Amino acid sequence: MSDLSAIPPQHQTWPGSTSELEPAPDHGETSYVGKDRLVGKRALITGGDSGIGRATAIAFAKEGADVAIAYLPEEQADAEETQRHVEAAGRRCVLCPVDQRTEQANVELVSRAVHELGGLDVLINNAGFQMAHQALEDFPGEQVERTFATNVFATFWLTKAAAPHLGAGSSVINTTSIQAFQPSDRLIDYAATKAGLNNLTVNLAAELGPRGIRVNAVAPGPIWTPLIPSTFDGEKVDGFGSDTPLGRAGHPIEVATAFVYLASDEASYVSGTVLGVTGGKPVF
Repeated sequence: MSDLSAIPPQHQTWPGSTSELEPAPDHGETSYVGKDRLVGKRALITGGDSGIGRATAIAFAKEGADVAIAYLPEEQADAEETQRHVEAAGRRCVLCPVDQRTEQANVELVSRAVHELGGLDVLINNAGFQMAHQALEDFPGEQVERTFATNVFATFWLTKAAAPHLGAGSSVINTTSIQAFQPSDRLIDYAATKAGLNNLTVNLAAELGPRGIRVNAVAPGPIWTPLIPSTFDGEKVDGFGSDTPLGRAGHPIEVATAFVYLASDEASYVSGTVLGVTGGKPVF
């Protein structure tokens, strides 16, 4: 893994590209070693083109799962790179370009994933949108709508569409954030959506538990992905993650391991919880 204790200033145009990140993040391409925790499982991972989504797809593949990854059409190049690593691990990777901001788009996404994979055992709601601003008055209305549609509405719609295809032993995992617990004044709308996802996770666990479906969330802290330099200016990126007790940002693969655990049979009695991967920042 590259050293993330001193990330230099940098900026990208949204949605950003993995290849332009300096230093390069670790998605487990060579570092992660699977232990057959997810053999035979079929997973749909949104935001699977880069960052946490890519690392999770790679880790799942190395654990024996086939995956479908959803991503915005403009992220095709990164998605194909994820596919290359999944297939190198000997598993299938179905590419699903989609904008999830309508209910119908999520219905169609589930339909395609189920058709291509032959069923569905794990749903990971990881796609997210954020954009930082200095003051409340700077937040455009259309941005707030996009943030909620991408982060909350799409998670609700996709889970609703997927639930009939999930059987006992299946798992839904949502990506929330340290922002739900320690919100930044530059990410007002984003932080609110992540707090909402924590609540949604608990409600869905109660709703789907009687069907044998577990619902949990992972709350990452500062993780080095294209989302960071594409939504903050260079000054804010400078030293990203150095304020954590561990003194650095996290690599995407360090979050993906939490998704592996929650999707595996090792977590068979874990539901309705939020697992923090924050470098020491408190999640409560």
